[in-house]
Amino acid sequence: MRNKLFSGLWTVLIVAALSSFSACTQSTPLPPIDTGNMSTDILPGDDFYRFVNEGWLQNNPIPDEYSRYGSFEQLAEENEEKLYALLTQIRNDRSASAGSNRQKIRDFYNSAMDTLTQTKQGIAPIVPLMERVESIENKEKLAKFTAELHQLGFGPLFGLRAAQDRKNTEEMIANIGQGGLGMSDRDYYLNQDTRSREIRENYELLIEKVFILAGYSKNDAQRARRQIMEIETSLAEASMTRLERRDPYATYNKMSIEEIQQTMPSFNWDYYLNIRSLDIDELNVGQPLFFNRIEELISNQPLESWKTYLNWNILRNSAQYIGQEFEDAHFDFYGRVMTGSEKQRERWKRALAQLNFSMGEAVGQEYVALHFPPESKDRMIDLVEHLRMGFYQRIEGLEWMSDDTKKQAYEKLKAMNVKIGYPDRWIDYGELEIKDQPHVLNIMAAREFNIRRNLEEIGEPVDRDKWFMSPQTVNAYYSPTMNEIVFPAAILQPPFFFPHGDDAVNFGAIGMVIGHEMTHGFDDQGRRYAKDGNLRDWWTEEDSRRFEERSEVLIEQYNNYVMLDSLTINGRLSLGENIADLGGLTIAYQALQNKLAEDGRPDDIDGFTPEQRFFIAYAQIWRNHMRDQRLMQQLNEGPHSPGEARVNGIVYNMEEFYKAFSIDPETSVRFIAEENRASIW
Repeated sequence: MRNKLFSGLWTVLIVAALSSFSACTQSTPLPPIDTGNMSTDILPGDDFYRFVNEGWLQNNPIPDEYSRYGSFEQLAEENEEKLYALLTQIRNDRSASAGSNRQKIRDFYNSAMDTLTQTKQGIAPIVPLMERVESIENKEKLAKFTAELHQLGFGPLFGLRAAQDRKNTEEMIANIGQGGLGMSDRDYYLNQDTRSREIRENYELLIEKVFILAGYSKNDAQRARRQIMEIETSLAEASMTRLERRDPYATYNKMSIEEIQQTMPSFNWDYYLNIRSLDIDELNVGQPLFFNRIEELISNQPLESWKTYLNWNILRNSAQYIGQEFEDAHFDFYGRVMTGSEKQRERWKRALAQLNFSMGEAVGQEYVALHFPPESKDRMIDLVEHLRMGFYQRIEGLEWMSDDTKKQAYEKLKAMNVKIGYPDRWIDYGELEIKDQPHVLNIMAAREFNIRRNLEEIGEPVDRDKWFMSPQTVNAYYSPTMNEIVFPAAILQPPFFFPHGDDAVNFGAIGMVIGHEMTHGFDDQGRRYAKDGNLRDWWTEEDSRRFEERSEVLIEQYNNYVMLDSLTINGRLSLGENIADLGGLTIAYQALQNKLAEDGRPDDIDGFTPEQRFFIAYAQIWRNHMRDQRLMQQLNEGPHSPGEARVNGIVYNMEEFYKAFSIDPETSVRFIAEENRASIW
């Protein structure tokens, strides 16, 4: 009986809300909560994700070019249209002087769009590189060619980059780590399940097809496939798993150049570092055992296999830019097989993505001038400070944490820096040479420019003004070594942020995102870093034990969350993101209550209380469709849980949610007894 009454109540509320704005004109913006996206047939206590999003899921089938489609992708599409209009303006700007950002944007984009020339030229622009590989006389020269390819953005064997010293975050050091694989995870080379074998077989077909397109005979292409798989499989065997790499101490191994040379006597590190213009005495080695394996491979693999492997790195990392047949082959594997996408995105969207990756801040500077109003930044600052206070209060009320650890947690929260919108100082692209030339050469020029900028930071003080996302990126991030949260301009739009929306919606959407990023400073990895970003233990032993006990509850819940047939989420691999979701929503709710206490409680809107709107807004931002292949990839690679689990896996742990929707534990399908709920922050 209660079930029927409750269902009827929600039907009345939603129908009433729908009728209240049925007369809106087409040009009127949709309200922050569009009840047409909801369902009257699903109860909040049974499946809150679908209660909020079922209408949207039914009315927004996944487009062919997407493997995942939801709020993030919809907002990204809106941004793409804005950027396309901007690009059209720049392409028509005849006054852009040579060497200016606008000239470089125009020429890069034009070369990306010129598919006829790319197809006509084929591999011709990269033939000189491949010929140099073929000229390698002995394995002693591998270090030289590896260095040259790394400098151009190709990734054989391993990667080297500048990053903060995790135990001295005022300085930048060189880091080397595992790499050299053509598939996105080591497990695809090693696992024997049906899906892994399918991916592996198709990857081998990709190798063979690309070499044939490059002019190799079928026999030579098949031999190349075997050589490459032998090397890459061996590298995969020595690679750390994603779960192992979550331990920041396991990947912090400082070594002198002499020590890494002793590990790899067949690889001339002095030669390699000289080619890359690096004069250093030490570096951090992320996975020492991996570099032992490289030494074994150099000793055991014939020179011809190494030439094939290096040429594969050139071809694979150029395939999207050297003609339609290569691009189609690349998409068939990385798009269709890996993620389930049925067709490529439109050419201009792919060109725009390449431009954003290569010259993100040059485009971003133009973007924010047109599309980021100052008042949005002002309201975000207010939201952030309310979230900071809410987090402070949550820490203050923790019964499981000692006063000593709380004190340092307060200090870390207070020291957490916030960046909103766009950088105060833009990247100077003056030394980047983009011109009317084959597109793959513009790609390599941009790669080399960005890599050189990164390596020049080694040995220098940390640049705390630097951003790691461009302003037009629909995302946000927390940096543990910088102890900062960053929100690019592009995410500060509906459905994440409503400049003129009610507080309940904004705290439930972007407020939760703020809280999510803040909580990353206190998740299973972030908590290992102190307020200055240094990797050190600032917890008491007992507090660490209690934190881990509480985390295990969340791990167990997600380990048992079935997403596809019998496939479940990896609760340990996704732990950091799940902690951030739970903490972020909890903190945002606290912050909303503080705001309501300050400003007074508003009337219900569309029949929903502020608390209900808060949770509905949260569920809205994670709505998405996902193809089975993409879902399987996400479950394997993590670290984020799928959108449905980011909603249902979190809200049913919160007493405030049950109260907001008057959920009866006797009838709720997903009700979790209080003693079984996850509660950390």
